Amino acid sequence: MWIVAAMVTMFCFGINNIIFKITSGKGLSKVHMQFFFYLIALLLMLGYGMVIGLASFNLLTIVLGAIVGILNTNGNIQMSKAFEKGPASITSPLISTNTVIPILSAALIFHEHITLLQWVGIIVMLASAAVIQYVPNSDVLIDYKPWMYRVLLAIVSLGVLGVLMKVSSNLHINSVNMLICMYAGGAVYLMINSILLKEKWQRKELRLGAIIGCFSVVGYSSYFFALDTGVASIVFPIVSLSCLVVVLGSCWFYKERLKMYQVVGVISALVGIVLTKI
Repeated sequence: MWIVAAMVTMFCFGINNIIFKITSGKGLSKVHMQFFFYLIALLLMLGYGMVIGLASFNLLTIVLGAIVGILNTNGNIQMSKAFEKGPASITSPLISTNTVIPILSAALIFHEHITLLQWVGIIVMLASAAVIQYVPNSDVLIDYKPWMYRVLLAIVSLGVLGVLMKVSSNLHINSVNMLICMYAGGAVYLMINSILLKEKWQRKELRLGAIIGCFSVVGYSSYFFALDTGVASIVFPIVSLSCLVVVLGSCWFYKERLKMYQVVGVISALVGIVLTKI
């Protein structure tokens, strides 16, 4: 079941990234959209927690959850800014390498046993994620230093986020409490960003944010379940294949055709998932 949960997370994160992609250049604030999705997700988790009965909060859960929320929002913001400084075809595959950080931590720090075939599957999935997103373009311009700075910040933010989620799983922190603290911390961080940026608020940002928030709740709930019951070193690369959903979604919305190397990437990604189950 944890493989299925990881794949549900992959699809939810992919759908959210598609929404961010198709709304780019439409004059909508990504900070505001993220704020609304964090706010809606927070309300959903609070409502769910009240129905099933909330566990008591402690300082560790509050701090760890808030840090995860801030890292996630910061990673998304830095990724958006990196797209403005350099080509998405290079930026996306580079940032997707953040998965290596939690994978190595799961193997080295948390001493997860991974077979040789599973390592092959993990490497195949990571390589597939890079290949699927890559779109060669020799005429792109890169504002190198700001671009690399944003890329590195995104990699570190999203990579450390994965490690902290594994930490919370190992400490058996209640996932509902963790998600409530995560969404609350992220919402506060985004509100501060909004005040500093002074962007205009729009009704459409609320509607899109609500949709993203619903997918986020399902995605992160599945994420925690997968980490609690499965092998984190395999969960992380499966989740990183959310780029596959984005690429297929682009084909659907923009009538794009997959290039041959992308087809190979999709097939190899599925092979990688199979190898991790052997």
